[in-house]
Amino acid sequence: MNAESDERTGESAAGDGESELGSRAPEFIKARRTLHLSWQVGVFIVGLAVVGAGVVMLPLPGPGWLVIFGGMAIWATEFVWAQLVLRWTKRKVTEAAQRALDPKVRRRNIILTTIGLVIIGALLGFYLWKYGFVMPWKIND
Repeated sequence: MNAESDERTGESAAGDGESELGSRAPEFIKARRTLHLSWQVGVFIVGLAVVGAGVVMLPLPGPGWLVIFGGMAIWATEFVWAQLVLRWTKRKVTEAAQRALDPKVRRRNIILTTIGLVIIGALLGFYLWKYGFVMPWKIND
């Protein structure tokens, strides 16, 4: 799989049909400079609000990273830098998914998880053997 692309023209070396870089605004908006600039400001503000909401969701309950990438996708409709960031992110996520599906990596992860669970079980068993089923704090009812 060839994930390389010519970043300036948007042409993929693999020919997988990646779209061209640049604004995706309707033609009648791109034809008028003031209207196009207003469109870009509006897209930037909406994208900024979505990214800001995602950042707020990182420590709070909610799909923070998903919302941040959604805001980046909004920006990518107008701005080349956001399109390049999304292409890079997509390429890295695809590579990570392929590595995770590798049988050797899966086997290693299963072995490490099993060892971790055995250690936790042994520590829990030792605690129960030493102290019984007593909570470490004392609450008088």
